Amino acid sequence: MKAKIAVLAGDGVGREIVPEAVKVLKVVAEKFGHTFDFAYGDVGGQAIDKVGVPLPQDTLALAKQSDAVLLGAVGGPKWEGLEYSLRPERALLGLREQLGLFANLRPAKLYEVLADASTLKKEVIEGIDILVIRELTGGIYFGKPKGIEALPNGGERGVNTEVYTTEEIRRIAKVAFEAARRRRKKVTSVDKANVLESSELWRRVVIAVQKDFPDVELNHIYVDNAAMQLVRNPRQFDVMLCNNIFGDILSDEAAMLTGSIGMLPSASIGAQVGLFEPIHGSAPDIAGKNIANPIATIASAAMLLSYAFKLDREAHAIEEAIVKTLDLGYRTKDIHSAGSRLVGTTDMGEAVVRNLK
Repeated sequence: MKAKIAVLAGDGVGREIVPEAVKVLKVVAEKFGHTFDFAYGDVGGQAIDKVGVPLPQDTLALAKQSDAVLLGAVGGPKWEGLEYSLRPERALLGLREQLGLFANLRPAKLYEVLADASTLKKEVIEGIDILVIRELTGGIYFGKPKGIEALPNGGERGVNTEVYTTEEIRRIAKVAFEAARRRRKKVTSVDKANVLESSELWRRVVIAVQKDFPDVELNHIYVDNAAMQLVRNPRQFDVMLCNNIFGDILSDEAAMLTGSIGMLPSASIGAQVGLFEPIHGSAPDIAGKNIANPIATIASAAMLLSYAFKLDREAHAIEEAIVKTLDLGYRTKDIHSAGSRLVGTTDMGEAVVRNLK
C-alpha cells in the first residue's frame, strides 16, 4: 500500500524518540512492500518559537491531508508562562477537535521480562493485557456552563459540567466493542450510574449498543471500584470503556502497572485521520541526553499500522521486535535493572530495527 504519514516530533524528548519510530516504519515499508511518504511539521512549543502559535495552519492542513499522524510530545517549562490559549498543549486539543478524534485507545500490556519493574507484586500483574478506551471530545472537559464566577459574598464559584449525548456515547461504545472483538471479547464499562445522571444515560446507551455485538461480554463497574480492582486484580480486565475524565485517570493508573510510562503507546481515532503518540510527556529534564525510552513511540507506530491502515501483520512484526529486543537485555534508564544492558535512545531504536529486519 501507499500512504502519507504526518510526522510531528514536537518538543523535548519528542525530537529524539520520533526519529526512531520513523526508522522502524521505513524498515516495515521495505520488508513488506509498502510505500510510506513522511511529511514533517512543527507543533507545540517548537511551533510557538517559529511562528507564535502552537498549531500553525500549515501543520493542521498537513495533518488533514495525511493518512495518519505520528506525534512525539509537546510542552515544557519554557512556555508555561504564556497565555492559556497559546500554550503548547493547546495544539493537542486543536488536533483532536479538527480531526474529530473522539476515541483514545491506551493499551497497558506487561512485557514478561519487565515484570520486576512494576511496583506491584509479580503474581498480581503477570500477564496483564488491558486496553483502556477513553471518550476524548465530550464530558466534563468540554461541557457548558464552565468557568469561575464571583459571588456576592466576595468568594468565587467554579463550574464544570459533565454532559454526554446519546450519539457521543454510542460511537465510543461501538469502538470498544469492535476492539474487544479483536481481543478477548470482553468490555467493562466504567461509570458512576448510582449518583450521576450522565452515567445513567451512559450505561443505558452502552447496553443498547451491546445488542449489536452479542459475541462480546459486557460488564459494568463503578469508577471507584474500577480504580481499586486495577491494583487488586488487573487480569480481570480486557477492554475498559470510560468517559473522558474517568479514562484520563484510570489509563494512567493502568500504565503504571507495567512499570514504566515510557513503554506505552496510544491511538486517538475518529472518522478519518488517526493520531498516534506515546502517552508520556515531553520530559524536558532528560531531553537532549539520549536517554529517553523510544519503545512507547515505536509501539505507537505499530498501532498506527494496525488502526490506520489495517496492517495487523506488520504491526505484530514490530511488537515481536520489541519483545526480542527486551529479551536480549536491552534497557534504557527508566527500565534498567541489574544484569541488563543499559543503552540510549538511539541504540534502543537501532536494536529494534535489527530485530525487525
